[in-house]
Amino acid sequence: MLEKYDIEVDMAESAEQAIEYLKSNRPDAIFMDHLMPGMDGLQAVKAIKGNPQTAMIPIMMYTSQEGELYVGQARALGAMGVLPKQVRPVDVSKVLYELHLLPDRRDMAEPALHPVEIDSGVAVERPPPKIAGGAPTDWGRRIETAVKDQAVDIRRFIVASLDSFSTRIISDVRNSMPIQGADPIAPPPPPPKSAWPWVAGILGASLVAIAFAASWVNTRNDLAGLRAELSGVESSNAELQRARLDLTATVKDLTAALASANSGTQTSAPTGAGSAGSASRVEPVPYGEIAFDRSRLEVLRELLMKLEAQNFHGVVKITSSAGIYCLSGNATEGYVPAVPTLPVKGCDLIGNPLDEALSGQQRQSLAFANLVAGVRQRTAGAITVALESTGTTHPGTPYPARTDSLTAGDWNKAAVANNRVEFAVESSTSAQ
Repeated sequence: MLEKYDIEVDMAESAEQAIEYLKSNRPDAIFMDHLMPGMDGLQAVKAIKGNPQTAMIPIMMYTSQEGELYVGQARALGAMGVLPKQVRPVDVSKVLYELHLLPDRRDMAEPALHPVEIDSGVAVERPPPKIAGGAPTDWGRRIETAVKDQAVDIRRFIVASLDSFSTRIISDVRNSMPIQGADPIAPPPPPPKSAWPWVAGILGASLVAIAFAASWVNTRNDLAGLRAELSGVESSNAELQRARLDLTATVKDLTAALASANSGTQTSAPTGAGSAGSASRVEPVPYGEIAFDRSRLEVLRELLMKLEAQNFHGVVKITSSAGIYCLSGNATEGYVPAVPTLPVKGCDLIGNPLDEALSGQQRQSLAFANLVAGVRQRTAGAITVALESTGTTHPGTPYPARTDSLTAGDWNKAAVANNRVEFAVESSTSAQ
């Protein structure tokens, strides 16, 4: 997308490569991903802004992370803002203008894209506000006003030209007429002047009238074309409105069907007076993913829907633990789990650098944080979600003894089992 604006683009496969690149290069701007092997995007922004040689380079995050929480984190570290992965060309243009990478816009055209609003959980394009008469803008009224002003100016020019010609003609006629009471012996008056001023005047007036008529016809045709375009825009807006209504109805049907399909698989906690209820569920976390996101997000959303439907009161405890992996790679290019046949003694690193680099807040995505805050608000505190991370200190599956014959595959089986998130539900009406 950037190269379409004739912008020279250099790529780096990781944050470490980007920092190495900046030692000898000074780009006008940086577009930074969030999830990368090794150092993530926020850590890279912090490192770049912490270096006086690179601190003044503007950075724009380009990531699937969304919401005010993530934007606040990125800006607090020095980034200008966040572009979503599903970015629109108009968003890229706006950012490039803010970065002064494109010349200032001088046109007064209405925007081709309109604001987006959320309706029943679905993003739909909001049509522009309509004025009386059904036109989405007042361009028609502006053009009619301009045509009227032009007609007035041309009319004044014609009247002034005709006045000038008539004055000259009257003067010529008076000079050609004999003076009454003059001496009969006086020499005859000079012969009348040629009639060419009359012809020139009439011809000039005709040319002016023809020019005015041609200008009026052209303006009328332009106005008719603009009205046809406005009618097409209205028709398109009506089609978009119908599509929006159809999409809203479809989403409602799918939501009802999903709720009906999930109603039979509820894992609940009894909430009667004097009773105690608990339930637990374990979800694996693939290497390289943050704990509180993706499939764990969907599990939590499903669990909270079911608890709300049962008027549950209590706490949902979510505990993450990290596995210690046998890894191949380096800090610059990042680490990946070693091939299963590699002896453990041949591992480049035994650990979990991603988990060690994340703070508590960075272990959850913005959508996860919003879901946790939303259920607390909707239920007025009846359901709360408590998050905890034990790191690598409490492995649920023991690691095998390190011997010469131990392979990376055997070791990483235990690491995969320990890299997980556990969901536990505890009712607040526990038996005394």
